This record gives sequence, structure tokens and C-alpha cells, in this order.
Amino acid sequence: MLKVKNKKAVDRIALKSFKANKLRNLIAIVAIALTTILFTTLFTMGTGVVETFQQQTIRQAGGDGHAVLKYLNDEEFDKIKNHPLIKEISYDRLMADSVDNPELLKRRSEMWYKDDTGLKFAGIRLTEGQKPQSANEIITDTKTLDMLGLPHEVGATVPLTYTIQDQVFTRNFILSGYWESDPVFNVGQIYVSQAFVSENADILSQADPGDGQMAGVVNAYILFRNSFNLDAKLHQVITESGFNASDSEAPDYIASNVNWAYLSSNFSLSPATVLAASSAIILIVFTGYLIIYNIFQISVIRDIRFYGLLKTIGTTGRQIRHILNRQAVLLSAIGIPIGLIIGFFTGKALIPILLSASNYSADNGVYVSLNPLIFIGSALFAIVTVFISTRKPGRIASRVSPIEAVRYTEGGKERKKQKKSTDGGRLYRMALSNLGRSRGRTILVIISLSLSLVLLNTVFTLSRGLDMEKYVSRWANTDFVIAHADYFNYDYTGPENTLSDSFIQLVESQPGFEAGGRVFGGKSQNIKMDNPPGETEYSKNGEQVFASVYGVDPFVLDKLTVLEGTADAEKLASGNYIIAAYECDDYGNPYPYSAPFSLGQPVTLYDKNGTPHTYEVLAKSKVNLNVASDRSSWGYNFYLPSEVYSSLDPDQPLMEYTFDVSDSLEGEMEAFLKNYTEKSEPTMDYESRELIINEFESMRQMILVIGGILTFIIGLIGILNFVNSILTSIITRRREFAMLQSIGMTGSQLTKMLCLEGLYYALGTMLFSLVLGIFFSAIILRGVTASLWFFSYHFIITPLLITYPILLALSVLIPVISYRSTIKQSIVERLREAE
Repeated sequence: MLKVKNKKAVDRIALKSFKANKLRNLIAIVAIALTTILFTTLFTMGTGVVETFQQQTIRQAGGDGHAVLKYLNDEEFDKIKNHPLIKEISYDRLMADSVDNPELLKRRSEMWYKDDTGLKFAGIRLTEGQKPQSANEIITDTKTLDMLGLPHEVGATVPLTYTIQDQVFTRNFILSGYWESDPVFNVGQIYVSQAFVSENADILSQADPGDGQMAGVVNAYILFRNSFNLDAKLHQVITESGFNASDSEAPDYIASNVNWAYLSSNFSLSPATVLAASSAIILIVFTGYLIIYNIFQISVIRDIRFYGLLKTIGTTGRQIRHILNRQAVLLSAIGIPIGLIIGFFTGKALIPILLSASNYSADNGVYVSLNPLIFIGSALFAIVTVFISTRKPGRIASRVSPIEAVRYTEGGKERKKQKKSTDGGRLYRMALSNLGRSRGRTILVIISLSLSLVLLNTVFTLSRGLDMEKYVSRWANTDFVIAHADYFNYDYTGPENTLSDSFIQLVESQPGFEAGGRVFGGKSQNIKMDNPPGETEYSKNGEQVFASVYGVDPFVLDKLTVLEGTADAEKLASGNYIIAAYECDDYGNPYPYSAPFSLGQPVTLYDKNGTPHTYEVLAKSKVNLNVASDRSSWGYNFYLPSEVYSSLDPDQPLMEYTFDVSDSLEGEMEAFLKNYTEKSEPTMDYESRELIINEFESMRQMILVIGGILTFIIGLIGILNFVNSILTSIITRRREFAMLQSIGMTGSQLTKMLCLEGLYYALGTMLFSLVLGIFFSAIILRGVTASLWFFSYHFIITPLLITYPILLALSVLIPVISYRSTIKQSIVERLREAE
């Protein structure tokens, strides 16, 4: 056979055929765009959340260096700074052990000197002014100025009280510049000049981290050339500079760590995450395949005679496949860019909803860069889906012979058995028989429609299963908690930041107040106990260990969850008994090592003066972490009545006060607390159940919004599949319909038959989605959510039942509209099509 250069001719045929199928092209472009939207949304959300987490964490960490060397002196810094692995290194020197202005108690501030690299790593971009030059100049953030009640003006006087090596200084500084505070970073930053460092060189040289004298130490942030294998690089820099990186007892030890903000050093994918992501991609590929496959199958069937004629003039099967592939490329060239753009902005819009259910806030910035990998990955997945979907239609078109093409009718293969029946001419039998002609496509359409319904049911099951009581009770079992602001910043130290009695008295006088109780004590009291036998998580067979002992009022005592024994109030009041408390995991399961005591076992506690106090374990409870503890893990945990606790610690530092309010007046109490802690006593603060409930509702909203959008897109694909199937059936059976009408079937009967076919699709979808929905919910979803401590599974099938009437209505409307829009030729014209 002669080889003829006919590629241009084949390309022209492909282009002409493409232009002739305008309706097919429109539906195909929509389908490809929808598939690409799903991919791009998924990739954008994934990369955007990871990037946002990393950037916000970098801001929380205080800089974007890859690693930090801690507690250096100048000599050590000079030995390390020129190591060849280091691209950039900052010089950050702590200039005060504390900044003591009372206005800054709720948001502590730190005083540092940073060189230009340090300022760059910290992301400091001055809104106005310049970095400090003279010893009395500083720069700071706007929130610190607000806390001090100072204007945002260069040249403003900033009075500061600060401590260096146990010496307290007060000085009026001049503001040489300021920058907008980062809402993620909840510590005020005050930066001084090199002149200030020189002025205080003698006292700063006395820094001794071992004794807690930190003012004067140098921290050096390091930036390597990339973020791969950071631990090994950091170790190499330290050891090759002549220091020890691992033995903290060695005299040449350098403390260090990799910046925890870099996900390359601390991020790993769990099997569950990989499985979830893989399942999502498979689902998207499958739904995209269903609709694109159907579209090209329609095109092939509709133009089957055209391909047969091409065969008669010598067109090869390979060339016909090239024609279809060429059209697929043209359609992809239009649909994929549209999907990429819409998907990117859809994913970006959904990221704040995802963040609202995490510890990261969208208010603190959403980071979604125009990462080429998002678009390359999405486009590749979409292209692969398109070409997988066109393979079978391409094979059908390439293998058809001219005679088969002329005689082609959907499902027209000769059957091995001919059924005999007396009711075969009834419309419901004819409709059912018609669906059987292309069982494969019928099944695909039913699956496609069912997927969206099952996903919808899953979304509502997840939303309904989120248990507010479990979630809220995990964090608080009272309405409000008030304490010093340091307590809520996990920085409670005892007498220095106790709760004021005046605040409690005002709370108890407010309308709606019902009952409350005080909590005394905390880790800072350094109460110790004899180490119980055996090695535990907290002790290594030492003589004594620290213990957290809390004195609680009856209101708080009654809120404890007692697991063993009985918290008898009279026995506890005698001063001879104590309650040991377990720390628990997220599900409320106690850690046995956290309270290795038996009921009746004597426990000896030693107060700050070393005086022993012996009690008998009367009961064992759970630690009430956010209501009756200092919110830290500090040895063993015990509870005593307030009056008994006073004999163990006569100073009785008042840590917090927790109370309940009548439901109708919770809003008024919250308004009072907010106003009081902001204006009357700013060193005090509060937490409420309402804040936790809002977090819970954000999580529920995230599931509903994201799940709803995915359900809508997949449901739209399912409906398009249904439309395509009906169109395919009508297009390929036009001559058959003409024959039926020529022997007496009316247009009304034909329409009714098509409606019955649509109803069969709907009934099949309803049956399959019901079975699949029940199985998926009761078996798979129930098993997966069993690992979520705040989830209570409820079997739900109502969303499916609600959608079924809508599905039935669409199953009637779509066939009617499709038939009227495609059958416009007369009966004679349709009968002549095969001649």
C-alpha cells in the first residue's frame, strides 16, 4: 500500500467535524471544565492549606530561618557564622529578662537587638520611620503602642520599665519607627539599637542561661540554601564548628533546633490521609470519566454513518482515532483553562472555611501562591481523564464497517434468544427493553447519579454526627472561667498573677449568676511527693517528684468526673483524704501512669518548706484540664478541699474562678466580662462556653459548605450523564421512532415511553443509592468516624428520601425536553436516512 501524506487532510476533516457538532462541543467543554474544576479545587485547597499553615507557623515562630542556634555568646557566634553550609545568619540578642510595664501584662513584650538579617527573617517592614540608631531609640509594633496607650507617631516618647540581670531600669525611649502588628504573633517586640547594646555591654556579658539569666544571650537564625534534610545540616554546622550538638551536659554543647514551621522537617502523611486523598482523586477521575465517555460515545454513535463513509474511501482506523483525539485536544484546550481558573478561585475561597475549623485563622492571612504545580497537576489529571474516556468510543469508530454503520441501531446486536410474550408491545415493557440495549451505559448513568446522592447523605451524616456536648465538655463543663490573663496564655506562675477577689465579688453580684467556685494552687508552688514504686512517665525512681495540687470549692469538686471510689465531702473535709487525678487522652480515656495509686494508699506531699503532709487516696478522678488545673502537665495531679489545701499552702494563690449563669442571661454576663476585662481590670481575662461552641459551629459549617459544593458538582455531572444518555438513545433511534410512528404509535405515546425510560433510570438510581448509602453509612462511615472523639454516629437516610421526588421530576422532564429539541424532521425524512 502506498503511503500518502494525508495528515493535513485528516486534520481538516477533524476540524470540520468538530465545527459541525456544536451541541456536543458545548456539553463536552462543560464536562471537561467541571472535571478540571474538581481537580484544581482539590489541589488548590491542599497546597493552599499547607502553605497557609507553614506561613502562619513561620510568623508564630518569629522568623523564617531554617534553624536556630540558642544561648550563644559572641565568641561562639563568630566561630559558626562563616560555615560554608550557611547562606545567611542573623544576630539576635536578648536585651532584657522582662519588660515590666503593667499595661503589657495581657500581651507580654520582649526587648531585643536584631541586625538587618534578623529584621528580615522576622518580616519587619516599617510602616513609618527607620531602624534605631542612638541608645535611646527603639522601634516596636502597633499593638504594643496601643497597649501602652501611645500614638503611632515617630518621635513619640515611650516609657519602659525592664529588668536586666535582676536590675530594674526605667527609661524614656524615642520611637524611631513602627510596623503593623502581626495578629498571629501574640508577643510584643521592642527592638533597640547597636548603641544600646554597647552602652549595656558589661551587664549583658553576665548572661548565664543555666541560672536563668537570659538577658545578653545570642540566638542565631540560619538560612540554608534549601529546606531539605535540615536536621543533618544543623548537626553538621555545629560539629564542624568545633561544638557538641547532642550531649546537653557537655561544656561545649550548643542548644539548637530546626524551625518547626518548615513542614519538610515535621510533616508526614498518615495512611488515612493518603487513603482519603487517593479516594478523592479516584472519585473525581471516575465521575469525569463517566460524562466524557458518554459525550464521545454520543458523538461516535451520532456520526457512525460518517465514519462508515470515511472507511469506504480508504480512511484507516488509526486515522479515525486521530480525528477523535484531535477533537478531544480541541475540546480540552477550551475546557481545561476554564476549569483551571474557576477551580483555583473556588479552592482559594474554600480555604478560609477549612481554616476556621483549625487552630489557624483566615483572618491572619490566607496564602495561595500561583504554584505552577497546581495547574500542571490539575491539567495532567484532566487530560488523562479525557483520553481514558475517549479510548472506547475511538475503538468503536475505528472498527465499524461501512455496512454496519448504515445499519447501526443502539443495542442492535443479534440476540441469542428471542423472547415470546403477549405484552411486549406495552409501553412499560418497551421502555424497559430499550434500557437493556445498552446495559453498560445504563449502569454508568445510575452509578453517576447515585454517587452524588450518597455523597450528599454522607455530608449530612457527618454534620449531624458532630457532637457539640462531647466537644464542649472536652474543654469546659461550666459556663465561664475567669483568671489572670497569664493563666489563659499558659503562663500561670502563682502569687505574681493571681485572680483578684474584687472581680469575683462583682461577678457574683451580676444578674443571672447561679453558682461558682474557686481553684487554688498550681505547678508554681513546687509541691513535691514521695515517688511511688516503679518507673513512670514522670519519674525515673528518684526520691521525690513534683506534683500539681489544687484546692477547690464544693462547686468545682462536684464537677469532677470520679472514676474510682467516692468523693465523700465529709471525709475530704477532715483533712485526712485526697483525690488523685488521671490525665486523659482526647477520648477521655485515662493514662494509667498518670495516677499510679490505689484507693486507700497513703500519699505524702511536701510543701515549699519541706514539711510533710500525709493523706489517704479516697477517690480517683479525671483532671478537669481547662477548668480545674493550670493547663499543663506537671507530675501527678491531686485535689483537696480549699480549706484543707490552706494547711498545705498558707499563701493560697487564687488561680481561677469558674461559674454557671442562667441560660437567658449568658449574653449579658459575657458583655459584662468583656467590658470589665478591657476597661476596669485589663490584667484579668475570661473564657466562655460560647467561644467553644462557635469553634464547633465553624467545623460544622466547613463540612456542609465544602461537602455541599462537591455534591453539587458531582450531582451536575450525574445529571449531564443522564441528559447525554437520553440524547444518545433518541439520536440513535430516530429511524426506529419513525417506524413506530408509521405503524400507528402517536407522538404522545412515544413521549410517554421515553418518560418511562427516564423513570426507570430514576428508580434504578433510587434503589442503588439507597443500598449503597445504607452500606456506606452503616459500615464504612461508622467505622471511620469511630476514631473521632467528638463524633456520635447517627444513621441518617432522610437526605436521600428528600431528593428522590426531585429525581423523579427530572426523569420525566429531561426526556420530554430532549425529544422535542432533537426530533424535528418528518417521519418520511427519518425513514429515508438509511437509504
